[in-house]
Amino acid sequence: MKKAIVRFGSLYVFNVVVLLLIGLLLRGVSVGWHAFWAAIILTLAALFVKPTLAAAFRRSAAKSAADRTKAGEKVVQYVLVYLVELIVWALTVWLSGVDARGFWGYVIPPLLLLVGWMIYDQVDDKLQAKASEVYDSVQARVRRR
Repeated sequence: MKKAIVRFGSLYVFNVVVLLLIGLLLRGVSVGWHAFWAAIILTLAALFVKPTLAAAFRRSAAKSAADRTKAGEKVVQYVLVYLVELIVWALTVWLSGVDARGFWGYVIPPLLLLVGWMIYDQVDDKLQAKASEVYDSVQARVRRR
């Protein structure tokens, strides 16, 4: 249970930062205070929806993999990853107060999410270790009371 809470918490904080950056960098996206609720949706989608969609898309693409060249297979893999990010972004916009306007408000943010999650993957272990320390110290304080 602790591991799941720590993972959710660290990913949530990271997603808040990424959403705020998306709101600052893109004129077609308005995030504001909705970043806190949108990050919950984004985190849940990243933990549950994203792996399910990615696996389904991979299985579907694997059926025709023999018909493609190596370069073609890489292109298909990249497109599938982007489609998963696009669906996650659309869910986040739909279920939160985030406002995405126009074509670029839906096309660019999934790329920024992908870059953000690549960065998160690099700092994930350190971030979760720090979050685990915070969790343990809070739990120790609660037990003392």
